[in-house]
Amino acid sequence: MPFYRTDELKTGTLVGEDDYGNKYYQNPMYFMGRSRWVEYSPAVGMDYDGSQVPPEWHRWLSYMSDEPPTVAKLVKYPWMQKHTENLSGTPQAYVPYSTVPAKIQAWTPPPKKR
Repeated sequence: MPFYRTDELKTGTLVGEDDYGNKYYQNPMYFMGRSRWVEYSPAVGMDYDGSQVPPEWHRWLSYMSDEPPTVAKLVKYPWMQKHTENLSGTPQAYVPYSTVPAKIQAWTPPPKKR
């Protein structure tokens, strides 16, 4: 595991990889809460974010489940959407627009007479 990605040197067993290229590791010799971690995909470089972890892996990383999604598959319903990261603060962020006209109009002073 590269040192520059997590600011610490860890050794562990590769547990699995998700569809986005993130790799998940575990070392039970570390303290609880520090024994599972993710190495983000090289495609995102240093611009990684916690919202890039899919829900099934988040469940395992947060110790909600003892078995990773490679062992215990979660039920997929037809109405479920594919995971997307949070795009807030990026150019792709959703910005709603208003169809209601403004209640306050900007005032433009009249030109001065000379």
